[in-house]
Amino acid sequence: MNGLLILDKPGGMTSHDVVARVRRATGEQSVGHLGTLDPMATGVLPLLLGKYTRLAQFYGASEKAYTGTIRFGFATDTYDAEGQALGEARPVTLDLAAVRVLAAKFLGETEQMPPPYSAKKVDGQPAYKLARQGKTPELKAVRVTVDAFTIESVDGEVASFAMRISAGGYVRAIAHAMGQMLGCGAHLASLRRTQAGPFGLEQALPLSDVEALGAAGELEERMPHPRTLLPAMPAVTADEATVGRIRNGMQVNLPEYSHAPMVKIFEGQRELIAIGRRVAGTLFQPFVVLT
Repeated sequence: MNGLLILDKPGGMTSHDVVARVRRATGEQSVGHLGTLDPMATGVLPLLLGKYTRLAQFYGASEKAYTGTIRFGFATDTYDAEGQALGEARPVTLDLAAVRVLAAKFLGETEQMPPPYSAKKVDGQPAYKLARQGKTPELKAVRVTVDAFTIESVDGEVASFAMRISAGGYVRAIAHAMGQMLGCGAHLASLRRTQAGPFGLEQALPLSDVEALGAAGELEERMPHPRTLLPAMPAVTADEATVGRIRNGMQVNLPEYSHAPMVKIFEGQRELIAIGRRVAGTLFQPFVVLT
């Protein structure tokens, strides 16, 4: 099964767990996600299946959008609700206007230190594995951009928010930093990803639906049409001779697409057979061949 599956990840599962469930539901062993989600988090998790896993290189890093809640009064070692509390909970009464002023300080480009319990690699090993061994991972700050951070409401010690943040940014690191700035501690209590690059919740299927559709043999019908993938690349329908040349890794002449650095090449309406890269003039070299 080749395609893009946009899944609404349930809470309490790692992204790897979700991939394993999708493999069982589809019978397709080649499944990869386009950006992990923490076990606690829910929401948009795009997956590539079959030969389409080779298209992951074209998606790159993209901005993410989230909604969630931050619980003030104590911090945790993981910066979220799944971690161990660092000290006793303190009574907190939040002021909406004050929390909004604090949130505004995180807007724009900044250096962010990843959480010690994160997938960032330290000497080839995920930081969270070192942290679980009682070691302190030597992490480096990364540059992230927060394009939007809105505190929508406060209720007791909990603030609800919406955020847009660049790839590689950690929402729970921001929650932890807010607690430090207020002097009371804080952690991320809940998180839902509503957008991952061009993919949104309105396109996402619950995992239970994916499993039911997979069992019924109807899942491919619910995936985005192959021609809608990688919309920045023009779609070309190749004739029989061109298809033959592509399958043999040979250059092809596509005079109508001399303006495009890369094109999607189809046999018929649905079968994506290659990504072509322009090498000179109207000549395109098969860069990734999927047939």
